[in-house]
Amino acid sequence: MKIASWNINSVRFRIEIVEQFLREEMPHILCLQETKVIDGDFPEAPFRALGYEHVIKHGQRMHHGVAIISRVPVAEDDRFDWQANQEARHVGVRLPNGVRLENVYVPAGGDVPNREVNPKFGQKLDFVERMTRWSETLEVPSILTGDFNIAPLECDVWSHKQLLDVVSHTPIEVEALGRLQAAHDWVDLGRRFVPAPERCFTWWSYRSKDWTANDRGRRLDHMWASREVADKATSHKVCEPCRSWLKPSDHVPIITEFDF
Repeated sequence: MKIASWNINSVRFRIEIVEQFLREEMPHILCLQETKVIDGDFPEAPFRALGYEHVIKHGQRMHHGVAIISRVPVAEDDRFDWQANQEARHVGVRLPNGVRLENVYVPAGGDVPNREVNPKFGQKLDFVERMTRWSETLEVPSILTGDFNIAPLECDVWSHKQLLDVVSHTPIEVEALGRLQAAHDWVDLGRRFVPAPERCFTWWSYRSKDWTANDRGRRLDHMWASREVADKATSHKVCEPCRSWLKPSDHVPIITEFDF
């Protein structure tokens, strides 16, 4: 089973490259973040035409939004409000084998890494803390994937020194993500298959005229799994060429294959 995750930054605006990705990679399941569309306007027809009959949506107008698109039957399971304000940032399902698949879009956190002057940063830390409390009580084999908006390792950013005070790589965020990982003994599948310090980026800013020239990337997108599920993982890859496609997202897809 191939499971993909992609912050698409508007599924309607970029539906053509989503279709291209599905035709080329043919994952069984695609988890999307930042869909930016209410459920009633979600473009289901292109997915169904490609054989993705199961569409689980949690949408919101203009902002946020997550969805799980699947070629295999899935059962809708949960929509956690880890943001505590009803933003559409999570949707979860159960796979046919009983494994839970949780698709999450962690808030970016604004520009200033100080909750006293930037409430968005505090919201991000509180979001991760609520995920941590959930992870502590999790007893079902699970996969947690999506845009975590945190690059945890020094080698997960183009310059550790220059990004220490930049939201997504600050010590307080890295520590918070570490507590989340420890709460369920999650396995970071990206770094299991692409060991540190090997280069592994999933996001490049739109601000760069040529993202390939300076390669100022960050690893913000992740695929984690419970130990017993991680043992079934056979491969993981970052689909970096997608960043150069027509009307690209600033994120690229990641894919993990499991031998279920």
